[in-house]
Amino acid sequence: MTRLDNLMMQSPPSLVLIEGSCFLMGSDGGRDDERPIHRVWVDAFRIGAFQVTNAEYGRFLDSTGRTPPPSWNDPRFDDPAQPVVAVSWLDAVAYCEWLSGVAGGGRFRLPSEAEWECAARGGAEGKLYPWGDDAPQSGPGYGARWIDGPEPRGRGAPNGYGLYDVCENAHEWCGDWYRADYYGVSPERNPRGPESGSRRVSRGGSWRHHVKISRCAARSSIPPEYQYADYGFRIVREVE
Repeated sequence: MTRLDNLMMQSPPSLVLIEGSCFLMGSDGGRDDERPIHRVWVDAFRIGAFQVTNAEYGRFLDSTGRTPPPSWNDPRFDDPAQPVVAVSWLDAVAYCEWLSGVAGGGRFRLPSEAEWECAARGGAEGKLYPWGDDAPQSGPGYGARWIDGPEPRGRGAPNGYGLYDVCENAHEWCGDWYRADYYGVSPERNPRGPESGSRRVSRGGSWRHHVKISRCAARSSIPPEYQYADYGFRIVREVE
């Protein structure tokens, strides 16, 4: 069986329904851009249980002829079950648009920053991490994980909503523009970020950071055209 055959046999994306909910977003103990803590309502949405994998992204490349990410043939990053990395924000958006056309049944897109944090918290209000407040280094096997790249998806336990690898493995693009002081003016319902900017929001931890699992509230951002080997994404499907 060829690699292409393997790619085309992959099942549709596994999605988790997050009911419309209200949660406390941000942190008073993190960076200034995580303040103030504010209550946010997000409408119901479906989000990928896993980060988009090489196998899934490969179907998109084969269908569209789009240029693969620079890490595509690197043996550290080419396992079909690893999250695809070194994709720009523009690449991730193009994937969502393609998937919306071929999958049917609703529009796919990147999560908003608020949707991502709501999903990452897994219903646990005010906790530092998806599992609670214990430091990441206290988890089983932490020191032996993520040595040369991201892990194949789903190696760890899911959070309270059934999401795997959230806050770890690879940074995940969000749909929003980034602004450090946005929380001070963010609307209470379904915030979508500033109207414009020069950097797009990303969330979650990275396999190549010293501390490889991020807090749920931790924010990051880079320009949308950048392609870093620890940047991937997770998809959202709108509920109609």
